[in-house]
Amino acid sequence: MAESKSKILGMENFVVGLIGMGDMGRMYARRLSSAGWRIMACDREEKYDELVSKFSGNSNVQILKNGHLVSRASNYIVYSVEAAAIGRVVAQFGPSTRLGAIVGGQTSCKDPEIKAFEEYLPPDVDIVSCHSLHGPNVDTRGQPLVLIKHRASDESFAKVEHVLSCLESKHVYLTAKEHDRITADTQAVTHAAFLSMGKAWHATKQFPWEGGRYMGGIENVKINLTLRIYAQKWHVYAGLAILNPEAHKQINQFAKSTTELYYLMLEGRADELRARLYAAKDKVFGVEGSPKWAAKPLLRDDVLDRFSLGGSKRSPDSSLDVVNTPTPTPTPHPLPNNHLSLLAMVDCWSALGIVPYDHMICSTPLFRLWLGVTEHLFRTPGLLDECLRVGLEDNTFRRDDLHFTIAAAGWAECVALRQFETWRERFEVTQRFFEPRFKGAMEVGNAMIKAVLESDD
Repeated sequence: MAESKSKILGMENFVVGLIGMGDMGRMYARRLSSAGWRIMACDREEKYDELVSKFSGNSNVQILKNGHLVSRASNYIVYSVEAAAIGRVVAQFGPSTRLGAIVGGQTSCKDPEIKAFEEYLPPDVDIVSCHSLHGPNVDTRGQPLVLIKHRASDESFAKVEHVLSCLESKHVYLTAKEHDRITADTQAVTHAAFLSMGKAWHATKQFPWEGGRYMGGIENVKINLTLRIYAQKWHVYAGLAILNPEAHKQINQFAKSTTELYYLMLEGRADELRARLYAAKDKVFGVEGSPKWAAKPLLRDDVLDRFSLGGSKRSPDSSLDVVNTPTPTPTPHPLPNNHLSLLAMVDCWSALGIVPYDHMICSTPLFRLWLGVTEHLFRTPGLLDECLRVGLEDNTFRRDDLHFTIAAAGWAECVALRQFETWRERFEVTQRFFEPRFKGAMEVGNAMIKAVLESDD
């Protein structure tokens, strides 16, 4: 750590507490302890021995049995737990918070987190929350890190910034409400699209990369990121969608846009379909001569085409993972696709008045990929018209689109009814379907994200 600044801020013996040692909690423990900070951490008591063993070689990390002990011993306590559990966990351990400490949370939805802090923390405790806008396996350097000064002195806020500076992330300063609105605009709807794709492929019993139906850069993004999401824990996406009051209308509108566009295609209403999507294009991406996209596209075709999933044919019961092919692979005759998911996303943004470029300062790698391929479809001459033609005239993907539309409506209903268990069941049954392929898919997806982030530099 920067010793001089620590002395100025009176942080020579500063202790960081971590309550919750899931993927993000462990990542924070590793990164902060490597920078020299002393860490007190805990998870559920049955995980105590496992965590002690995992961090046995790290003298800067001390594993304690529960959050009471962490709260009493730490100057800055970060709750890194599921959004759905934050109220219960803060109610349990919040009253034990050390006098004059700083408390924050790492949840993806700040509304329930801030409410829990206000209700259960002592009034002498400062509240500075945070959210790293990326997964635990993404390099933190240069990634957005949201900091929320909710109830804190300038000195306390400076201390939190100093602690987290070792992540080398880009600090973004928001209120809790601004955070939830932006994450709803970017993450919630994006996740809904990929979750719906996974349900559609599951319903049709296909691993799309194993045949010739889904080929090319756009398809690579769809497949890789769908598998990446289903390889994660269900609660990450459920909490962001169900507990974020800003997310409900976005997810509902995405389902509505998907359904209405699908109806227009089925009914052959070409003029109405074209007028609707060109109006959406102008609203989201700008009019000709005054575009909202930059001169340089967000994504290059050559980057996307390097990361496809494929390999030799395998028997249905094979446990072989997909093969990573990091060099360009030929896609001789990719099947024309209407890309309903991308069209519905732009229609959704248009209906809600969302300009996705306004949120780039705190966008996730996944969102930048999704916006990049959406931009590619709408800015490539002739590609949008080809998608509309396919949607109206070609039945090749009609069955897939039907299941995608049903899935989008299902996720929206689940969110509207705030059904965590239904969400979990819907997610995990599809997760099990794709699970034998996760290892290879994650490798390719990580390589794709790395290449895209590097191309941004």
